[in-house]
Amino acid sequence: MNLKKLFFTVLIAGGILYTPLIAQERLPEYLQAEKFTGAKLKTMLFSTTVDPHWFQKGNCFWFEYKTSEGTFWYVVNPASRSKELLFDRDEMAAQLTEIVKDPFEARHLPIRNLKAKEDGRTFTFEVESSRDAKPKKDEKAKDKNKKEVFYFSYDYPTRKLTWLENGEEEPKRLGWASVSPDGQTVVYAKDCNLYRMSIDDYRKAQKDEKDSTIVEVQLTTDGTPDFGYGIPYSMLNTDTLCNGKRRGVWGCWSPDSKHFVTIVSDDRAVKPLWVINSVAEPRPTLETYKYQMPGEMEAPEEHLYLFDMTDNSRKEIKVSAWKNQTLGLEYKPYEQRQRDMEFIPSVWQGDNNRFFLTRSSRDLHRIDVCTYTIGQDSIVPVVKERMNTYQETRPVYIFNGGKEFIQWSERDGWAHLYLYDDRGNLKNRITKGAWHVERVVKVDEAARTIYFTANGREKGENPYYEHLYKVNADGSGLKRLTEGDFFHQVEVDDEARFIVDNYSRVNTIPRADLIDRNGNKVMTIQESDFSQLQAAGYQFPELFTVKAADGVTDLYGVMYKPYNFDSTKVYPIIDYVYPGPQVEAVYYPFTRMSVRTDRLAQAGFIVISVGQRGGHPSRSKWYHNYGYGNMRDYPLADHKAAVEQLAARYKFIDVNKVGIHGHSGGGFMSTAAICQYPDFYKAAVSCAGNHDNRIYNRWWSETHHGVKEEISEKGDTTFAYKIATNPEIVKQLKGHLMLVHGDIDNNVHPGNTIRVVNALIRANKRFEMLILPGQRHGFGDMDEYFYWRMVDFFSEHLKGRKESFVDIPQR
Repeated sequence: MNLKKLFFTVLIAGGILYTPLIAQERLPEYLQAEKFTGAKLKTMLFSTTVDPHWFQKGNCFWFEYKTSEGTFWYVVNPASRSKELLFDRDEMAAQLTEIVKDPFEARHLPIRNLKAKEDGRTFTFEVESSRDAKPKKDEKAKDKNKKEVFYFSYDYPTRKLTWLENGEEEPKRLGWASVSPDGQTVVYAKDCNLYRMSIDDYRKAQKDEKDSTIVEVQLTTDGTPDFGYGIPYSMLNTDTLCNGKRRGVWGCWSPDSKHFVTIVSDDRAVKPLWVINSVAEPRPTLETYKYQMPGEMEAPEEHLYLFDMTDNSRKEIKVSAWKNQTLGLEYKPYEQRQRDMEFIPSVWQGDNNRFFLTRSSRDLHRIDVCTYTIGQDSIVPVVKERMNTYQETRPVYIFNGGKEFIQWSERDGWAHLYLYDDRGNLKNRITKGAWHVERVVKVDEAARTIYFTANGREKGENPYYEHLYKVNADGSGLKRLTEGDFFHQVEVDDEARFIVDNYSRVNTIPRADLIDRNGNKVMTIQESDFSQLQAAGYQFPELFTVKAADGVTDLYGVMYKPYNFDSTKVYPIIDYVYPGPQVEAVYYPFTRMSVRTDRLAQAGFIVISVGQRGGHPSRSKWYHNYGYGNMRDYPLADHKAAVEQLAARYKFIDVNKVGIHGHSGGGFMSTAAICQYPDFYKAAVSCAGNHDNRIYNRWWSETHHGVKEEISEKGDTTFAYKIATNPEIVKQLKGHLMLVHGDIDNNVHPGNTIRVVNALIRANKRFEMLILPGQRHGFGDMDEYFYWRMVDFFSEHLKGRKESFVDIPQR
């Protein structure tokens, strides 16, 4: 029977007429989209970046890289400009097969937990057998699902593999432990208080956390569930904080391990919020968390405590300057050689007797870089940043024995670096110009050279592409180290001698080079294997530039087409959006296929993502702060203008069939867009949107929209907050709207979407709604299901047809 035609069978039995049956044909757009499901994509593209594990001694590093030929392990020696296999894969497979008694082959080596030891020549790793593990003497019962693990040592220079027959599982890292720099003391929380134990007792806990011989020293006694140590973000009604369970504590150590500093938040006044997990077993659970909303005066109050480990004493340091201020400790950057060490201590930025921190006002118009010296009662501001809008911060970097530090600031409208002495006296600017310094990567104290990433400096280049630069502390000798019109992601070794440079664009195959401190290319390290992806029909997206609605500001975007694109056809266009302002929807280095962009395009759409005024902070501060005070509507005109310009430029875009889609802030923005421009946007899919920022968290909402600090004649401080919301404008809806939310989203509460639903119903509007059970702000293992529902929605309302089988396409 031909399923391409309408067919029917009329049977008359007992006077009953059976109505025609209709067999729907599979739509070609769906078949095209099915070629790139999430499960299939995992078999088409593997590694895309080189992730170096630098040896603890010397300048060599090893890395793991997967291609369509399996996983390879390499060692790179910059001095000899060499990259060689850590071991012969065929030989390794044969040796492992003989020892483990499971058959292995080179392309499927099950090596895990590979680490280079301190000597720079010995590696250790594990292989799990298919054989059940034998219980140890002290084990009461055997875990039926536990498999035997074989432990190996491998000598890289001699290529000798050794089976460690008496090897044991590597001691597990206990997440609650903050280990001191000297490796002798461990700090943690229990029952809302702070505790310490010796490293010897920690070793006991690694074997058995309930070991009764562990000696615990209690440092505080006043901790409570809403004002204590180790307080988690949320609690279930099935849990309790005071159950003797050890928990981690945020804080940092002095370099000499004699002091530990931590910030404790008093959340007793903060009001709670709740979500209910309806699919929890055996019965639904209630999750409670403290959540301050914009404008609320019931705020967390932060306290700074310093613990003296020589006598177990605690001192509260005076920090107060503004109502509802926040504090941030400055941490010493981790070193590359620490990566595979068992303990990576959190150490404060400073010397043994002094550390740095930041203090910010609630509206972020005032930010102080402060120091504290042991023995004093209060912190001391050394640099005061002031602005009429909110301000960004970056870590402070000290050098010259703590006598100088580098401050990142946007004070002149662009992000740049400044050199201060330890008392806050400006010595000189380090960088200057109409471009953006993103972050300091490394400070070479001996050479007084600063390595940093920045963007927007190279004329004629996409201003979002980051490069690595170096400059002397006095501002001289500025030099770009990475070449080419690419986005560069870099890793600098601890001696600032060599740099691993991963570079790409959305429309290029990712590559990695090794360069030296002067930007000279040492060698090519790796190129990604796109053979399987391209064999399936993959094509790179296209870059474009348009003008903002003001006709002056350049906006940069990416266009995704179906891989079976036909230039003689006309396609609906979907704008994938995110308003920022902390980031835009556009991602400029290569990124894997996403359900939101290139995968959506395969279902027969042109999909674009483009920035907007008020978006990404990596452009000017004017650009970043454009939407301040107008958080609902500021990005909308630019996106409408972008679509109109592209439709005028390309005949294959149908400007009468425009969709819009976004997640989180993009969910908020897409609903606002279809309501504010109801004759332009015909369909919108809005996911996890913060549609009513009056009930979103105060940090994001007050930061980017603004909050007004009001001080009465009596000196009392309050904060006024007023913001436009989506429920206010849904009565303007003319097109088709689909709302999606995870029901236990404890970031953007589901109440944001429910309020839009309430307003839509009261405005007598049709709409669609999809609730994803057990999902947080991201859609987790339901992301693939969501994708196909989104394809259905846009197919129906922008193309007039969709598949209607009960079963959606296979994953």
